[in-house]
Amino acid sequence: MYKNIPIQAIRRTPFNANDFAADILRLDLIHPVVSGNKWFKLKYHFAEAGRLGKTGLLSFGGSYSNHLVALAHTARQAGLPAVAVVRGEEPPVYSPALRQIKEDGADLVFVSRKTYGNKAALLSRMRLEYPGHYIIPEGGQSSLGVRGAAEILESVPGHYSHILCAVGTGTTLAGLANAAKPHQRVIGIAVLKISDPLHNSLLTFTGTHAPVANLSILYDYHFGGYAKKNAALIRFMNELYHNESIPTDFVYTGKSFYAAYDLARNHYFPPASHLLIIHTGGLQGNRSLPPGTLEF
Repeated sequence: MYKNIPIQAIRRTPFNANDFAADILRLDLIHPVVSGNKWFKLKYHFAEAGRLGKTGLLSFGGSYSNHLVALAHTARQAGLPAVAVVRGEEPPVYSPALRQIKEDGADLVFVSRKTYGNKAALLSRMRLEYPGHYIIPEGGQSSLGVRGAAEILESVPGHYSHILCAVGTGTTLAGLANAAKPHQRVIGIAVLKISDPLHNSLLTFTGTHAPVANLSILYDYHFGGYAKKNAALIRFMNELYHNESIPTDFVYTGKSFYAAYDLARNHYFPPASHLLIIHTGGLQGNRSLPPGTLEF
């Protein structure tokens, strides 16, 4: 669906020394709502729903879920009803994401965190309550999501030595690893706080759906956990925008870009490397920040 996605070079250090260069794949520019990697992960789920004759779509996420925002908007464009199952009790004031999901016509179903955590029981309940709906895993996490994510690299030149992206469910990372050339290293920056870097659900999923020989996951750039932040991250995001005109979000891409810069400064990449950073979109998450926090 999306071809000729812009690739932007990073102009300033630490990426312009020792024959080291870095570019950004600007997936954030492909659509004002369904930006970044979201459509790629949804694409084949929509196709499968059509093949099965389903009359609606249903998926899961938190109150700030980019995935649910993209699902609601895409379903509306396709003329299909959508259900967004949201983790946590219904808040007295909706987040910007929840407001947008509702404005796009999706039904919001709030479930307690305890209920949400019992995925098998929740899935059975949703199948009974919405028998005509096609159920998409949270974040599109499945073989179909991986298949779509692999298409992100279709129009990207193959000369890059390293490909880096933020990691939530691992779906995009697995897709990139499947599509990468043999000489390319794919690096995921975990945005969740994961206590065991050797045994976790990310490794299990990517190990099942992608070749692991060319794949690495780094766990030290979560800034306290999912959707957590501090002054250093916000300062970096503002500086990145001033220096490169690249807007990022504090949940995903701010952390992945911070990691890329930190890794480069600490000589993680060999000399003459050429890095491609995947801008996975998700800028709508910044709307939850107090006005003036970000200077873009």
